[in-house]
Amino acid sequence: MDELEARAARQLDGLRSFQENLEAITVAVTSADGLVTAEVDAKGALIDLRLERGANELGAARLGEQIVATSALAAQRVYARVAAVTEDFNESFGDMLGARPAGE
Repeated sequence: MDELEARAARQLDGLRSFQENLEAITVAVTSADGLVTAEVDAKGALIDLRLERGANELGAARLGEQIVATSALAAQRVYARVAAVTEDFNESFGDMLGARPAGE
């Protein structure tokens, strides 16, 4: 019974660690001209936007397009990172679930 409880505790720890790893993921991307930097969290939500001097000289329409494009690229990259972390977790957690306690 002790081994079964220990196994369950390891699985819960693994789930908690996975959740913490996901919550910690952010990606920042800077536009090619260096004027716009967008940072998104693991859900793809914009959490920071930085505009350098001269960004307003792009004009409203072009600046808006650049903000959207830079944010979208950051979201694509964060989703790729989330997918990689999730894949690693699935492999390791699957191994943990497949492991049988001694005596089974």
